[in-house]
Amino acid sequence: MRFTDYKTFKMALGGRLLQAEIGKVAEQANGAVTIRYGDTVVNVTATMAKQPRENQDFFPLSCDYEEKMYAAGKIPGGFIRREGRPSEKATLCARLMDRPLRPLFPSGFFNDVQVVATVLSVDPDCAPDIAAMIGSSIALSISDIPFAGPTGSVNMGLIEDKPIVNPTLAQREQSRLSLTVSGTRDAIMMVEAGANEVPEDNVLEALFAAHDEIKKIVEWIDEIVQVVGKPKFEPEADPVPEDIDADVRAFVIPKLDEALHVFTRTEQQQLLKDIEAEAKEAFAEKYAEVEGYEKYVARVYEELQDARFRRMILDEGVRPDGRKTAEIRPIWCETGFLPRTHGSGLFKRGQTQVLSVTTLAPLREAQMIDGIGDETEKRYMHHYNFPPYSVGETKPMRSPGRREIGHGALAERALIPVLPTEEEFPYAIRVVSEVLSSNGSSSQASVCGSTLSLMDAGVPISAPVSGVAMGLITDEGNPDKVAILTDIQGLEDHYGDMDFKVAGTPNGITALQMDIKVHGLSREIMQQAILQAKEGRSFILSQMLEEIAEPRAELSQYAPRIESIQIDPEDIGTVVGKGGKTINGIIAETGVKIDIDDTGLISIAATEPEGMAKAIKMIEMLLKEPEIGEVYEGTVTGIKEFGAFVEILPGKEGLLHISEMEKHRVNRVEDVMNIGDTVKVQVKGLDERSGKISLTRKALL
Repeated sequence: MRFTDYKTFKMALGGRLLQAEIGKVAEQANGAVTIRYGDTVVNVTATMAKQPRENQDFFPLSCDYEEKMYAAGKIPGGFIRREGRPSEKATLCARLMDRPLRPLFPSGFFNDVQVVATVLSVDPDCAPDIAAMIGSSIALSISDIPFAGPTGSVNMGLIEDKPIVNPTLAQREQSRLSLTVSGTRDAIMMVEAGANEVPEDNVLEALFAAHDEIKKIVEWIDEIVQVVGKPKFEPEADPVPEDIDADVRAFVIPKLDEALHVFTRTEQQQLLKDIEAEAKEAFAEKYAEVEGYEKYVARVYEELQDARFRRMILDEGVRPDGRKTAEIRPIWCETGFLPRTHGSGLFKRGQTQVLSVTTLAPLREAQMIDGIGDETEKRYMHHYNFPPYSVGETKPMRSPGRREIGHGALAERALIPVLPTEEEFPYAIRVVSEVLSSNGSSSQASVCGSTLSLMDAGVPISAPVSGVAMGLITDEGNPDKVAILTDIQGLEDHYGDMDFKVAGTPNGITALQMDIKVHGLSREIMQQAILQAKEGRSFILSQMLEEIAEPRAELSQYAPRIESIQIDPEDIGTVVGKGGKTINGIIAETGVKIDIDDTGLISIAATEPEGMAKAIKMIEMLLKEPEIGEVYEGTVTGIKEFGAFVEILPGKEGLLHISEMEKHRVNRVEDVMNIGDTVKVQVKGLDERSGKISLTRKALL
């Protein structure tokens, strides 16, 4: 008997069937949906706490993306053989779910909300992250959780300059662009992209094509809500008492305007903190009986600071540090900052400073990936660290959080398109970006610093990459009045309406990331922002190239030297030997590291040139076919009454007959040589059929 009391909704997306099943599983969640897209199945739930936590003053939303290895027919690696902490991919997918949803919850709503997407089955042609993003919107929309959605999400590819909706695995391999877009019916909310130097016009075309698809998804979800949606919960309002609001405004506004026109960040920050503290103290006695008095003062002050900040930029055209809207903070760069690393680049823009360090290693040190996707290893790794001292704070040092992982992945995507191939540069590459000081745009500073570092390390990148973060200030009363800001700093990120990061080369875009706090961006604003970012990137790159114009011709003396040899795949067994005996012998004798892939590409890494040369010669000798007349120094491996077997090349033996050992008659082989002796011999004959080699020694005496 099968359960049939549930609803199924269907639509076509990217030429494939998208199906939402509601009411079949997870019935105790506030909202739940099972998304089927091809053979991909993702179950998404949304739940809400009945009450906010005590003294809660922010909205605690958590989005989780659970990868189950059985979804791809795999057993987890490791000793315990079960899923552990989320993979980097899972963390990035959770961020993709979170970012378009977060701005759509009402102000003053502080109940915990948790959205969980569990990947149950994976079809490589139907990406589970898109299914999870659509499912999260449906689960929230049909639930009683207050949410101003729905949103729709798609991934766009670009093949022959034509946008492709939700490309298949084969299409993704051909595509120059991987663009994930989420939005509402009216505007785009979130963008995440990696691109192979795609021109701005092509990216914009793909963005607008994505929004057309998003509108169809939103319309479909609206139809679902009409059938199975629940009435929305209305959180209790906690307005600021009118007298407190009036007193704080009168006290704060003159001081606030003065503080915002102090353009030194540390002095400005201190003044802003002092004003809030003074406001709380000024009326503490008057409102001593009002519960939550300080909370109300903080809310009014935050609202005023936001409003006055906007007015200064929109009406005066002046930013918190005195810059104009398209002006970039002062830049300085330095390479070779660290003497013993393989490459280092220090990039500073205003008060944001990032040190990026490059390490080169053999390909065997590439990162192995144990996940539900088709990727099994990663040759280029980019890691981003954001210690508390970078913003003048103290807090426990933890492992990287979602933000750090996201920023590292963004910089990684930005630089992958310009890296040389394994054949051109047979190294695993790791870049670590240490944020030493931060006042906005540290992720894009890490892109710039890493370009400097890679060039300092002598990595032959095809083009330098620079990045910039764009911001947006809007006027709620006048939608046509906006200011697009180039190179945003901390205060502009906090109070602004957009954080739009763009990285690329002079030839085009390599990475995008956009988050917004308002309910979407129009096409006109998006187009202006992306073109203004191009001008900013170009200026930043010109400053970087004054420090280092191209990759260094030589690697650091401390970097391993790696050389490649291409052999016939059929000869791999000869080089490896039985049980790895041959290759391990070469490694032990020369001190090098050797990697061989299935195509027959051999990569040899060495710190000493002598070991490198010897290893190459030994491999070449392994594959060399003996010729009549050639002379070798071989090792006696076996003795018989009729002669001795001599290994003249690794894995290749010849017979030295007793009659060919000396010019005079030899009665016993042991009178001339023993097992393990090194003897000089010459190839006397070759039997092409049997492969047997006959040797002589007396001809050399």
